[in-house]
Amino acid sequence: MENWKLWCGSKSNTLLLVTRSRYSIQTIQSSILSFQPFATRKTRKTSQESTLFLELATMEVCRATAFSWTHTISTSLHVSLPPSKWETKRLTVWCASDQTQKANQMTVSVTGATGFIGRRLVQRLHADNHSVHVLTRSRSKAELIFPVKDFPGIVIAEEPEWKDSIRGSTGVVNLAGLPISTRWTSEIKKEIKQSRIIVTSKVIDLINDLPDAVRPSVLVSATAVGYYGTSETRVFDEQSPSGNDYLAEVCREWEGTALKVNKDVRLALIRIGVVLGKDGGALAKMIPLFMVFAGGPLGSGKQWFSWIHLDDIVNLIYEALSNPSYKGVINGTAPNPVRFTEMCQHLGNVLGRPSWLPVPDFALKAVLGEGASVVLDGQKVLPLKAKELGFSFKYSYIKDALKAIMT
Repeated sequence: MENWKLWCGSKSNTLLLVTRSRYSIQTIQSSILSFQPFATRKTRKTSQESTLFLELATMEVCRATAFSWTHTISTSLHVSLPPSKWETKRLTVWCASDQTQKANQMTVSVTGATGFIGRRLVQRLHADNHSVHVLTRSRSKAELIFPVKDFPGIVIAEEPEWKDSIRGSTGVVNLAGLPISTRWTSEIKKEIKQSRIIVTSKVIDLINDLPDAVRPSVLVSATAVGYYGTSETRVFDEQSPSGNDYLAEVCREWEGTALKVNKDVRLALIRIGVVLGKDGGALAKMIPLFMVFAGGPLGSGKQWFSWIHLDDIVNLIYEALSNPSYKGVINGTAPNPVRFTEMCQHLGNVLGRPSWLPVPDFALKAVLGEGASVVLDGQKVLPLKAKELGFSFKYSYIKDALKAIMT
């Protein structure tokens, strides 16, 4: 028999055998079986390792839809383990064909793919063997970020090519928009809004103009927790009303544009909090000020900080693409928001610096202008919908998130 692929979850006793499609279930039943792996064993020394061969016994065939780490087996199951791991234990073998794998593969078109979140999302999709179309206005920039040698098969499409890229895509992720963590002027404020509304409107028009047969089935569109306005005392969830400041206005128009998508397209609106990660995002702007002013909080320190780790927001978007239960508004924030003072204490501990001298308002306003309101004012936002959907946060507490990022 030719080699089979063995897929094995690290936290369970489940093994998955993936076969070539020409093998029938009957053929699999006569060859690959549920087994008690360490009941019989024999070893063979090779130049590189000690190899454990496990004899196959009784049969159990099931369907499978999820995959992870791979090993290879032949007619005898081949698993490399140190002698200390040999023990009697029942594992279940799952069988599936290449056709099953292909059925689970997505083709995803992404705007804002060269941004902080977009880069990591493209990396994740590509690593999981999904087809990715990068919708960009600068091919040269996209090619620098996603070089062919590292990202073979990725399609980079400039604006005139967006329609062809979206046609036949499984889903679209809309992340485009000028970063708000910059010095605001009247022109920048105008661009912050237009960069979101114009791109979202174009994507919606392209989706809606497509025939049903080639129209994407899901749109995951970014928005922000700025929708709720700011407060030191209120708690916001997906059912809370919108605020009345500039960012709330931007988010309302942003979401309103996305809501014009064809009703047969599942729409997930992710209201994203402050994204924390390496080499970009809010921390890249905050840490220099933090270091100059002895690690103190920004402003009063009483403002709420609704944050999310980069890995978690990427996982949430990924889940929204593939899980039909993810629709409507979903807050993209960690389940435990903190006051800014607490965040700075944890950051100071991670950086090995004191956290006592606050960064004064005037220093932030000198750097960010009106944009300082992004960090001087805040809101306490809870991800009730994500929790109801059973989403598992990798980083629920900011202490763990900052430690993972900074060390």
